[in-house]
Amino acid sequence: MPSIRSPAVMACGLLLCLNLAACAKPEPVRIGFVGGLSGRVADLGVGGRNGATIAVEERNAHGGINGRAIELVVRNDEQKPDLARRAVEELIELKVAAIVGHTTSAMSVTTVPLVTERRVVMVSPTSTADELSGRDDYFFRVVSATRFNAARNAAYALSRGLKRAALIYDLNNRAYSESWYKAFAAPFETGGGKVVTALSYTSGPDLHFSELAGRLLDDGPDLVIIVANAVDTALLAQQIRKHDATVQLASAEWGGSDKLIEMGGSAVEGMLVSQYYDRNNVRPDYVDFRRRYRERFGEDPGYAAVCGYDAAEMVIDGLVAQLQGEDLKQTLLRLGKFELSQGPMQIDRFGDAKRSVYVTVIRDGHYEVVLAP
Repeated sequence: MPSIRSPAVMACGLLLCLNLAACAKPEPVRIGFVGGLSGRVADLGVGGRNGATIAVEERNAHGGINGRAIELVVRNDEQKPDLARRAVEELIELKVAAIVGHTTSAMSVTTVPLVTERRVVMVSPTSTADELSGRDDYFFRVVSATRFNAARNAAYALSRGLKRAALIYDLNNRAYSESWYKAFAAPFETGGGKVVTALSYTSGPDLHFSELAGRLLDDGPDLVIIVANAVDTALLAQQIRKHDATVQLASAEWGGSDKLIEMGGSAVEGMLVSQYYDRNNVRPDYVDFRRRYRERFGEDPGYAAVCGYDAAEMVIDGLVAQLQGEDLKQTLLRLGKFELSQGPMQIDRFGDAKRSVYVTVIRDGHYEVVLAP
């Protein structure tokens, strides 16, 4: 005989279901991260991911975003355009609220049209190419454009009496490296200097740097600038030092990670390196971040980690402040100013950032600031 349930029993069952549903954990807020986690650019990708991880863990410890936990979904672009596009597509399909990445300009240039078409905000920790500036798209960044960074390096070189520059740049990140070269050369030559040699190459595991080093020195420069990843910068410096023990070496921001010192050894002592941050900053937010990073990863944060943390913080701040019905792009532009690990940062109406650049020198295996903002 079929069981007969009273209306009271059915009502209790329905109430129990509703209570269980109300107690269920809400879906997490997913934020994507994409960068080069392998190969010669891994110092940027891994550092950026680790910095973003700290930002997410900090916010989750304080309740996440409006009570919802944050989940960082990570993808490796391997510094390959096709994989970069695939990684971003995957993140979009997972309905991430925003993406932190990429960590090189070349990959950002590749995927900005895609995120703009799909209306998903992308905040890059370390992509500075001028090609990405002044566009009404969904791309934001937490570092200044290349033209500002390179011009500052040109002015400092001239102030040191350096007038004959040889420069080499890696075409694997051409959007960044070529624009850095051009942005350095123009003010350097206007100020009385001369670029006596400009070489390009394509990075790879089978590349021999001895010949390139010799060609850089052929025209008697007093300054050799390397615009490349940290691994290549270290290897080139070693080969240059075999030919010339005294010529001033310099690196663009891209090469300025701890990997450069680790691999370059004595060859990079005295090298000038521009940086996006001050490693000895005493601002409480940065000191706390550095402590958390050391505890979590067993080392000090490099520039990619600091910028990865800042980019994730910017995204999370935007999601917290987002109004109902407001696009995250609109929210970030409305906010305009963000308190990041080393101080305030402003963005313009295109999402381009204004951030200080420091010129450092490597002394006794450490970066020391020689020109503050």
